[in-house]
Amino acid sequence: MTRLPDIFLQRPIAHRALHDIEQGRPENSPAAIRAAIDAGYGIEIDLQLSADGQAMVFHDYDLERLTGEKGPIQRRSAAVLNQIPLLGGSNTVPTLAQVLDQVAGKAPLLIEIKDQDGQMGANIGKLEEATAAALQDYEGPVALMSFNPNSVQKMAGLCPDIPRGLTTSAYRPEDWLLLPNGTRDRLREIPDYDALDCCFISHEADDLDRPRVADLKRRGAGVLCWTIRSPEAEAEARKIAHNITFEGYLAEIPG
Repeated sequence: MTRLPDIFLQRPIAHRALHDIEQGRPENSPAAIRAAIDAGYGIEIDLQLSADGQAMVFHDYDLERLTGEKGPIQRRSAAVLNQIPLLGGSNTVPTLAQVLDQVAGKAPLLIEIKDQDGQMGANIGKLEEATAAALQDYEGPVALMSFNPNSVQKMAGLCPDIPRGLTTSAYRPEDWLLLPNGTRDRLREIPDYDALDCCFISHEADDLDRPRVADLKRRGAGVLCWTIRSPEAEAEARKIAHNITFEGYLAEIPG
């Protein structure tokens, strides 16, 4: 097992970077990434796939909420996406390679590979391969995770030396309408952790009292959580989690 570096458990992790639309820093934007670096935080980013097979730093499957453009991100090339402005700022949609050049080891980087299968199934590969290609020569602290265990398994083969984990959830039916009941029931108990040789989870914050989380923590798993939005919620989460992913306020960096 590749161990999660201590820095991922020590610095609060800015969710989709240190975004603040009122300050001109959209989610996953270079401006938000720069602000997180300057503040001394870790950085969480999301990856989606472009039409020409590039890893793009973008959360949604559709462009509209974050850019005003209509349609799936997968139908636009990286070059076109690089020209599409993010709403609320002056940045455009960046590639993972561009973000890696920007971060350059100055902050721990937690990368979530978004499920491309739609059913948390095995129809994956292109985004994982693009991610591995971008990370090939990167030397800063980085860790990989996904809700889809098949994606994590693929990354284990492509990047065996990069720490990997599972993004995990209570999988409430109302939050995961497109997933079959059986899939939700299975993933809820985090059954793939050992088989994938993971070293951490990033778990839904209001489900941290799940016995499986305590079991994994007792056995040495790093426990991160998402998404914390207040100091009060952070204090509660830290009773169980080693570290937090946060947004909407400035988390205190432990001395």
